[in-house]
Amino acid sequence: MLNVWLIAAIWIALALVASVISIRLGISVALTEILVGVVSGNFLGLQPNDWTSFLAGFGAILLTFLAGAEIDPESLKRHLKASLTIGSVAFILPFFGAFAFTYFVAQWGLRASEIAGIALSTTSVAVVYAVMVETKLNETDLGKLILAACFVNDLGTVLALGALFAGFSIGLVGFVVVAALVLWRLPSAMEWVIARWGTHVSEPEIKFSFLVLLVLGGLATAVGSEAVLPAYLIGLFIAGVFARERLLVHRVQAIAFSLLTPFYFITAGLHVSLPAVWVGLVLIMALLLIKLATKFVGVWPLTPLFAMSKREGSYTTLLMSTGLTFGTIASLYGLNNRIIDQFQYTVLVTVVILSAVVPTMIAQTWFLPPQCVPGRAEEEVEAAAAEDGPVSYVPTCPVGEEASETPIGDRDGSR
Repeated sequence: MLNVWLIAAIWIALALVASVISIRLGISVALTEILVGVVSGNFLGLQPNDWTSFLAGFGAILLTFLAGAEIDPESLKRHLKASLTIGSVAFILPFFGAFAFTYFVAQWGLRASEIAGIALSTTSVAVVYAVMVETKLNETDLGKLILAACFVNDLGTVLALGALFAGFSIGLVGFVVVAALVLWRLPSAMEWVIARWGTHVSEPEIKFSFLVLLVLGGLATAVGSEAVLPAYLIGLFIAGVFARERLLVHRVQAIAFSLLTPFYFITAGLHVSLPAVWVGLVLIMALLLIKLATKFVGVWPLTPLFAMSKREGSYTTLLMSTGLTFGTIASLYGLNNRIIDQFQYTVLVTVVILSAVVPTMIAQTWFLPPQCVPGRAEEEVEAAAAEDGPVSYVPTCPVGEEASETPIGDRDGSR
Protein backbone atom coordinates (compact mmCIF):
# COMPACT_ATOMS: atom_id res chain seq x y z
CA MET A 1 0.00 0.00 0.00
CA LEU A 2 1.29 3.45 -0.91
CA ASN A 3 2.19 5.78 1.93
CA VAL A 4 0.62 9.20 2.32
CA TRP A 5 3.53 11.01 0.63
CA LEU A 6 3.37 8.90 -2.52
CA ILE A 7 -0.40 9.33 -2.67
CA ALA A 8 0.08 13.10 -2.38
CA ALA A 9 2.74 12.94 -5.09
CA ILE A 10 0.30 11.20 -7.45
CA TRP A 11 -2.37 13.86 -6.91
CA ILE A 12 0.08 16.73 -7.40
CA ALA A 13 1.47 15.03 -10.51
CA LEU A 14 -2.05 14.84 -11.93
CA ALA A 15 -2.56 18.51 -11.11
CA LEU A 16 0.69 19.34 -12.90
CA VAL A 17 -0.35 17.31 -15.95
CA ALA A 18 -3.68 19.16 -16.01
CA SER A 19 -1.87 22.51 -15.84
CA VAL A 20 0.42 21.64 -18.74
CA ILE A 21 -2.52 20.41 -20.84
CA SER A 22 -4.40 23.60 -19.99
CA ILE A 23 -1.50 25.78 -21.10
CA ARG A 24 -0.90 23.85 -24.31
CA LEU A 25 -4.56 23.73 -25.35
CA GLY A 26 -5.51 27.16 -24.07
CA ILE A 27 -8.54 26.00 -22.05
CA SER A 28 -9.42 26.50 -18.41
CA VAL A 29 -7.32 24.44 -16.01
CA ALA A 30 -10.45 23.70 -13.97
CA LEU A 31 -11.82 21.75 -16.91
CA THR A 32 -8.61 19.83 -17.54
CA GLU A 33 -8.44 18.89 -13.85
CA ILE A 34 -11.99 17.52 -14.03
CA LEU A 35 -11.17 15.50 -17.15
CA VAL A 36 -7.95 14.20 -15.56
CA GLY A 37 -10.07 13.10 -12.59
CA VAL A 38 -12.48 11.21 -14.88
CA VAL A 39 -9.61 9.37 -16.58
CA SER A 40 -7.83 8.67 -13.29
CA GLY A 41 -10.92 7.28 -11.59
CA ASN A 42 -12.03 5.05 -14.44
CA PHE A 43 -8.70 3.81 -15.83
CA LEU A 44 -6.10 4.28 -13.07
CA GLY A 45 -8.23 3.28 -10.09
CA LEU A 46 -7.62 6.53 -8.21
CA GLN A 47 -9.97 7.06 -5.27
CA PRO A 48 -10.31 9.90 -2.76
CA ASN A 49 -9.60 9.30 0.91
CA ASP A 50 -10.37 11.31 4.05
CA TRP A 51 -7.58 13.84 3.73
CA THR A 52 -7.92 14.38 -0.03
CA SER A 53 -11.66 14.87 0.49
CA PHE A 54 -10.91 17.46 3.17
CA LEU A 55 -8.52 19.33 0.88
CA ALA A 56 -11.10 19.16 -1.91
CA GLY A 57 -13.82 20.48 0.40
CA PHE A 58 -11.61 23.29 1.65
CA GLY A 59 -10.77 24.10 -1.97
CA ALA A 60 -14.48 24.45 -2.75
CA ILE A 61 -14.95 26.67 0.31
CA LEU A 62 -11.98 28.86 -0.60
CA LEU A 63 -13.05 29.21 -4.24
CA THR A 64 -16.56 30.19 -3.17
CA PHE A 65 -15.13 32.67 -0.67
CA LEU A 66 -12.86 34.24 -3.28
CA ALA A 67 -15.74 34.50 -5.74
CA GLY A 68 -17.77 36.41 -3.16
CA ALA A 69 -14.79 38.61 -2.33
CA GLU A 70 -14.47 39.60 -6.00
CA ILE A 71 -17.97 41.12 -5.98
CA ASP A 72 -17.07 44.72 -5.31
CA PRO A 73 -19.91 46.42 -3.37
CA GLU A 74 -19.95 49.43 -5.68
CA SER A 75 -19.98 47.19 -8.73
CA LEU A 76 -22.80 45.13 -7.23
CA LYS A 77 -24.86 48.26 -6.70
CA ARG A 78 -24.11 49.39 -10.25
CA HIS A 79 -25.13 46.02 -11.70
CA LEU A 80 -27.86 45.24 -9.17
CA LYS A 81 -30.74 45.20 -11.64
CA ALA A 82 -28.84 43.12 -14.22
CA SER A 83 -27.49 40.61 -11.71
CA LEU A 84 -30.87 40.16 -9.98
CA THR A 85 -32.69 39.72 -13.27
CA ILE A 86 -30.20 37.36 -14.93
CA GLY A 87 -29.46 35.41 -11.76
CA SER A 88 -33.12 34.89 -10.86
CA VAL A 89 -34.14 33.74 -14.34
CA ALA A 90 -31.05 31.50 -14.53
CA PHE A 91 -32.31 29.72 -11.40
CA ILE A 92 -36.08 29.60 -11.98
CA LEU A 93 -36.33 28.20 -15.51
CA PRO A 94 -33.79 25.33 -15.11
CA PHE A 95 -35.31 24.40 -11.75
CA PHE A 96 -38.81 23.95 -13.14
CA GLY A 97 -37.53 22.45 -16.40
CA ALA A 98 -35.48 19.73 -14.69
CA PHE A 99 -38.20 19.13 -12.08
CA ALA A 100 -40.92 18.72 -14.72
CA PHE A 101 -38.85 16.35 -16.87
CA THR A 102 -37.74 14.06 -14.05
CA TYR A 103 -41.21 14.01 -12.46
CA PHE A 104 -43.47 13.63 -15.49
CA VAL A 105 -41.15 11.89 -17.98
CA ALA A 106 -38.52 10.00 -15.97
CA GLN A 107 -41.02 9.18 -13.17
CA TRP A 108 -38.56 9.90 -10.36
CA GLY A 109 -41.11 10.87 -7.72
CA LEU A 110 -41.78 14.27 -6.15
CA ARG A 111 -38.85 14.59 -3.71
CA ALA A 112 -36.28 13.12 -6.09
CA SER A 113 -37.48 15.48 -8.82
CA GLU A 114 -37.10 18.44 -6.44
CA ILE A 115 -33.49 17.41 -5.83
CA ALA A 116 -32.97 17.17 -9.61
CA GLY A 117 -34.43 20.65 -10.11
CA ILE A 118 -32.18 22.14 -7.43
CA ALA A 119 -29.04 20.32 -8.64
CA LEU A 120 -29.51 21.46 -12.24
CA SER A 121 -30.56 25.03 -11.49
CA THR A 122 -27.13 26.08 -10.29
CA THR A 123 -24.32 28.09 -11.80
CA SER A 124 -20.84 26.94 -10.83
CA VAL A 125 -19.17 29.62 -8.75
CA ALA A 126 -16.00 27.52 -8.68
CA VAL A 127 -15.71 27.12 -12.46
CA VAL A 128 -16.84 30.66 -13.31
CA TYR A 129 -14.48 32.22 -10.81
CA ALA A 130 -11.55 30.09 -11.98
CA VAL A 131 -12.26 31.17 -15.57
CA MET A 132 -12.65 34.82 -14.51
CA VAL A 133 -9.26 34.81 -12.78
CA GLU A 134 -7.57 32.95 -15.63
CA THR A 135 -8.80 35.45 -18.22
CA LYS A 136 -8.64 38.43 -15.82
CA LEU A 137 -12.24 39.21 -16.65
CA ASN A 138 -12.86 39.39 -12.90
CA GLU A 139 -11.28 42.86 -13.16
CA THR A 140 -13.80 44.03 -15.78
CA ASP A 141 -17.40 45.20 -15.44
CA LEU A 142 -18.59 42.22 -17.47
CA GLY A 143 -16.81 39.75 -15.20
CA LYS A 144 -18.13 41.43 -12.07
CA LEU A 145 -21.67 41.36 -13.46
CA ILE A 146 -21.37 37.63 -14.24
CA LEU A 147 -20.03 36.86 -10.75
CA ALA A 148 -22.85 38.88 -9.16
CA ALA A 149 -25.43 37.02 -11.28
CA CYS A 150 -23.84 33.71 -10.19
CA PHE A 151 -24.29 34.81 -6.59
CA VAL A 152 -27.99 35.51 -7.12
CA ASN A 153 -28.47 32.22 -9.00
CA ASP A 154 -26.84 30.12 -6.28
CA LEU A 155 -28.58 32.05 -3.51
CA GLY A 156 -31.83 30.85 -5.09
CA THR A 157 -30.46 27.30 -5.06
CA VAL A 158 -29.51 27.50 -1.39
CA LEU A 159 -32.88 28.99 -0.41
CA ALA A 160 -34.73 26.31 -2.39
CA LEU A 161 -32.77 23.49 -0.75
CA GLY A 162 -33.43 24.95 2.68
CA ALA A 163 -37.11 25.67 2.04
CA LEU A 164 -37.88 22.24 0.57
CA PHE A 165 -35.73 19.97 2.75
CA ALA A 166 -34.22 21.65 5.80
CA GLY A 167 -36.34 21.11 8.87
CA PHE A 168 -36.79 23.99 11.28
CA SER A 169 -34.70 23.66 14.43
CA ILE A 170 -33.37 25.77 17.27
CA GLY A 171 -29.85 24.93 16.09
CA LEU A 172 -30.55 26.38 12.64
CA VAL A 173 -31.93 29.58 14.17
CA GLY A 174 -28.88 29.81 16.41
CA PHE A 175 -26.57 29.38 13.43
CA VAL A 176 -28.34 32.15 11.51
CA VAL A 177 -28.03 34.50 14.50
CA VAL A 178 -24.33 33.71 15.04
CA ALA A 179 -23.57 34.04 11.31
CA ALA A 180 -25.36 37.39 11.14
CA LEU A 181 -23.37 38.74 14.09
CA VAL A 182 -20.07 37.49 12.65
CA LEU A 183 -20.78 38.93 9.21
CA TRP A 184 -21.84 42.27 10.72
CA ARG A 185 -18.53 42.72 12.55
CA LEU A 186 -16.31 40.93 10.03
CA PRO A 187 -15.22 43.88 7.82
CA SER A 188 -14.03 45.98 10.77
CA ALA A 189 -12.35 42.96 12.37
CA MET A 190 -10.55 42.15 9.12
CA GLU A 191 -9.37 45.75 8.76
CA TRP A 192 -8.10 45.71 12.36
CA VAL A 193 -6.13 42.48 11.78
CA ILE A 194 -4.59 43.90 8.58
CA ALA A 195 -3.71 47.23 10.23
CA ARG A 196 -2.13 45.59 13.28
CA TRP A 197 -0.37 42.55 11.81
CA GLY A 198 -0.73 42.78 8.04
CA THR A 199 2.96 43.32 7.28
CA HIS A 200 4.20 40.13 8.99
CA VAL A 201 5.54 37.20 6.99
CA SER A 202 3.39 34.77 9.02
CA GLU A 203 0.29 36.09 7.15
CA PRO A 204 -2.07 36.44 10.17
CA GLU A 205 -4.73 38.09 8.01
CA ILE A 206 -4.96 34.98 5.81
CA LYS A 207 -5.10 32.73 8.86
CA PHE A 208 -7.88 34.90 10.27
CA SER A 209 -9.86 34.53 7.03
CA PHE A 210 -9.41 30.76 7.11
CA LEU A 211 -10.49 30.67 10.77
CA VAL A 212 -13.76 32.45 10.02
CA LEU A 213 -14.43 30.16 7.04
CA LEU A 214 -13.81 27.01 9.09
CA VAL A 215 -15.78 28.15 12.16
CA LEU A 216 -18.90 29.11 10.22
CA GLY A 217 -18.48 26.10 7.94
CA GLY A 218 -18.27 23.82 10.96
CA LEU A 219 -21.34 25.39 12.56
CA ALA A 220 -23.27 25.07 9.30
CA THR A 221 -22.39 21.37 9.11
CA ALA A 222 -23.38 20.88 12.75
CA VAL A 223 -26.94 22.08 12.06
CA GLY A 224 -27.34 19.91 8.96
CA SER A 225 -26.28 22.39 6.30
CA GLU A 226 -23.10 22.48 4.17
CA ALA A 227 -19.77 24.10 5.04
CA VAL A 228 -19.48 25.80 1.65
CA LEU A 229 -22.74 27.74 1.97
CA PRO A 230 -21.56 30.53 4.36
CA ALA A 231 -18.35 31.04 2.37
CA TYR A 232 -19.97 33.15 -0.33
CA LEU A 233 -21.51 35.52 2.21
CA ILE A 234 -18.21 35.80 4.10
CA GLY A 235 -16.45 36.79 0.88
CA LEU A 236 -19.22 39.22 -0.04
CA PHE A 237 -19.09 40.98 3.32
CA ILE A 238 -15.32 41.56 3.18
CA ALA A 239 -15.25 42.33 -0.55
CA GLY A 240 -14.76 46.01 0.21
CA VAL A 241 -11.65 45.23 2.26
CA PHE A 242 -10.27 42.91 -0.43
CA ALA A 243 -10.90 45.56 -3.10
CA ARG A 244 -8.34 47.74 -1.31
CA GLU A 245 -5.96 44.86 -0.48
CA ARG A 246 -5.30 43.32 -3.88
CA LEU A 247 -1.96 41.82 -2.79
CA LEU A 248 -3.81 39.89 -0.08
CA VAL A 249 -6.23 38.56 -2.69
CA HIS A 250 -3.34 37.38 -4.89
CA ARG A 251 -1.74 35.55 -1.97
CA VAL A 252 -4.97 33.73 -1.13
CA GLN A 253 -5.45 32.90 -4.81
CA ALA A 254 -1.95 31.43 -4.92
CA ILE A 255 -2.75 29.12 -2.00
CA ALA A 256 -6.09 28.10 -3.51
CA PHE A 257 -5.05 27.53 -7.11
CA SER A 258 -1.68 25.90 -6.48
CA LEU A 259 -2.73 23.39 -3.81
CA LEU A 260 -6.42 23.18 -2.91
CA THR A 261 -8.54 23.59 -6.04
CA PRO A 262 -6.75 20.79 -7.97
CA PHE A 263 -7.96 18.37 -5.29
CA TYR A 264 -11.49 19.75 -5.65
CA PHE A 265 -11.72 19.56 -9.44
CA ILE A 266 -9.95 16.20 -9.72
CA THR A 267 -12.26 14.78 -7.03
CA ALA A 268 -15.25 16.08 -9.01
CA GLY A 269 -14.05 14.05 -11.99
CA LEU A 270 -13.65 10.95 -9.84
CA HIS A 271 -17.42 10.97 -9.17
CA VAL A 272 -18.09 10.02 -12.80
CA SER A 273 -18.43 6.28 -13.39
CA LEU A 274 -18.20 5.65 -17.13
CA PRO A 275 -20.11 2.31 -17.00
CA ALA A 276 -22.96 3.98 -15.10
CA VAL A 277 -22.83 6.90 -17.51
CA TRP A 278 -23.26 4.47 -20.42
CA VAL A 279 -26.36 2.90 -18.83
CA GLY A 280 -27.98 6.27 -18.21
CA LEU A 281 -26.61 8.02 -21.29
CA VAL A 282 -29.97 8.94 -22.84
CA LEU A 283 -31.27 10.40 -19.58
CA ILE A 284 -28.00 12.25 -18.99
CA MET A 285 -28.07 13.83 -22.44
CA ALA A 286 -31.73 14.78 -22.04
CA LEU A 287 -31.14 16.47 -18.68
CA LEU A 288 -28.02 18.25 -19.93
CA LEU A 289 -29.97 19.55 -22.93
CA ILE A 290 -32.80 20.71 -20.65
CA LYS A 291 -30.41 22.58 -18.39
CA LEU A 292 -28.58 24.29 -21.27
CA ALA A 293 -31.81 25.05 -23.17
CA THR A 294 -33.60 26.58 -20.18
CA LYS A 295 -30.54 28.67 -19.28
CA PHE A 296 -30.28 29.86 -22.88
CA VAL A 297 -34.00 30.66 -23.20
CA GLY A 298 -33.93 32.55 -19.91
CA VAL A 299 -30.60 34.40 -19.97
CA TRP A 300 -29.68 35.11 -23.59
CA PRO A 301 -32.71 37.33 -24.44
CA LEU A 302 -31.97 39.44 -21.36
CA THR A 303 -28.36 40.29 -22.22
CA PRO A 304 -29.11 42.97 -24.89
CA LEU A 305 -31.22 44.79 -22.29
CA PHE A 306 -28.04 45.38 -20.28
CA ALA A 307 -25.89 46.70 -23.15
CA MET A 308 -24.09 43.43 -23.92
CA SER A 309 -22.90 42.68 -27.43
CA LYS A 310 -23.90 39.43 -29.11
CA ARG A 311 -20.56 37.83 -28.19
CA GLU A 312 -20.70 39.05 -24.59
CA GLY A 313 -24.29 37.88 -24.25
CA SER A 314 -23.43 34.43 -25.55
CA TYR A 315 -20.39 34.24 -23.26
CA THR A 316 -22.48 35.28 -20.24
CA THR A 317 -25.22 32.77 -21.08
CA LEU A 318 -22.73 29.91 -21.43
CA LEU A 319 -21.00 30.66 -18.13
CA MET A 320 -24.37 30.94 -16.38
CA SER A 321 -25.11 27.45 -17.75
CA THR A 322 -22.25 25.84 -15.83
CA GLY A 323 -22.70 23.79 -12.69
CA LEU A 324 -20.49 22.00 -10.18
CA THR A 325 -20.23 22.97 -6.50
CA PHE A 326 -23.84 23.47 -5.42
CA GLY A 327 -25.13 20.93 -7.94
CA THR A 328 -22.87 18.27 -6.44
CA ILE A 329 -23.84 19.35 -2.91
CA ALA A 330 -27.56 19.05 -3.68
CA SER A 331 -27.08 15.63 -5.31
CA LEU A 332 -25.01 14.34 -2.39
CA TYR A 333 -27.59 15.69 0.06
CA GLY A 334 -30.27 13.73 -1.76
CA LEU A 335 -28.20 10.54 -1.73
CA ASN A 336 -27.18 10.80 1.93
CA ASN A 337 -30.80 11.38 2.99
CA ARG A 338 -32.11 8.57 0.74
CA ILE A 339 -34.15 10.95 -1.37
CA ILE A 340 -32.46 9.67 -4.54
CA ASP A 341 -30.77 6.33 -5.24
CA GLN A 342 -27.22 5.65 -6.49
CA PHE A 343 -28.26 5.58 -10.15
CA GLN A 344 -30.10 8.89 -9.89
CA TYR A 345 -27.11 10.36 -8.06
CA THR A 346 -24.72 9.21 -10.81
CA VAL A 347 -26.99 10.69 -13.48
CA LEU A 348 -27.24 14.06 -11.72
CA VAL A 349 -23.54 14.33 -10.88
CA THR A 350 -22.59 13.42 -14.44
CA VAL A 351 -24.93 16.07 -15.84
CA VAL A 352 -23.54 18.59 -13.35
CA ILE A 353 -19.95 17.84 -14.36
CA LEU A 354 -20.78 17.91 -18.08
CA SER A 355 -22.42 21.28 -17.53
CA ALA A 356 -19.14 22.47 -16.02
CA VAL A 357 -17.16 21.27 -19.04
CA VAL A 358 -19.29 21.69 -22.17
CA PRO A 359 -20.53 25.32 -21.85
CA THR A 360 -17.15 26.52 -20.57
CA MET A 361 -15.23 24.97 -23.46
CA ILE A 362 -17.66 26.50 -25.97
CA ALA A 363 -17.45 29.89 -24.26
CA GLN A 364 -13.65 29.86 -24.07
CA THR A 365 -13.23 28.70 -27.67
CA TRP A 366 -15.78 30.76 -29.58
CA PHE A 367 -17.15 33.56 -27.43
CA LEU A 368 -14.35 35.14 -25.39
CA PRO A 369 -15.05 38.88 -25.09
CA PRO A 370 -12.47 40.72 -27.22
CA GLN A 371 -11.89 43.78 -25.01
CA CYS A 372 -8.30 42.81 -24.27
CA VAL A 373 -7.38 40.60 -27.19
CA PRO A 374 -3.59 41.02 -27.50
CA GLY A 375 -2.08 42.55 -30.60
CA ARG A 376 -5.28 43.86 -32.14
CA ALA A 377 -6.01 47.46 -32.92
CA GLU A 378 -9.21 49.04 -31.63
CA GLU A 379 -11.01 48.64 -34.95
CA GLU A 380 -10.00 44.96 -35.08
CA VAL A 381 -11.41 44.43 -31.60
CA GLU A 382 -14.70 45.95 -32.69
CA ALA A 383 -14.77 43.66 -35.71
CA ALA A 384 -13.97 40.66 -33.51
CA ALA A 385 -17.02 41.35 -31.38
CA ALA A 386 -19.22 40.63 -34.40
CA GLU A 387 -17.48 37.36 -35.27
CA ASP A 388 -18.78 33.95 -34.27
CA GLY A 389 -15.54 32.07 -34.88
CA PRO A 390 -12.98 31.02 -32.27
CA VAL A 391 -10.39 33.45 -30.91
CA SER A 392 -6.72 32.65 -30.57
CA TYR A 393 -5.97 34.74 -27.51
CA VAL A 394 -7.30 35.13 -24.00
CA PRO A 395 -8.04 38.64 -22.65
CA THR A 396 -5.24 39.30 -20.20
CA CYS A 397 -6.18 42.72 -18.84
CA PRO A 398 -9.23 44.71 -17.85
CA VAL A 399 -10.90 47.12 -20.24
CA GLY A 400 -8.88 50.27 -20.70
CA GLU A 401 -5.50 48.76 -19.85
CA GLU A 402 -2.78 47.84 -22.26
CA ALA A 403 -3.02 44.21 -23.31
CA SER A 404 -0.23 41.70 -23.09
CA GLU A 405 1.04 40.42 -26.41
CA THR A 406 1.62 36.93 -25.13
CA PRO A 407 -0.90 34.29 -26.29
CA ILE A 408 -2.20 31.84 -23.74
CA GLY A 409 -0.26 28.95 -25.19
CA ASP A 410 3.00 30.78 -24.44
CA ARG A 411 2.16 32.10 -20.99
CA ASP A 412 3.38 30.53 -17.78
CA GLY A 413 0.46 28.69 -16.15
CA SER A 414 -1.52 31.69 -15.01
CA ARG A 415 -5.08 30.91 -14.02
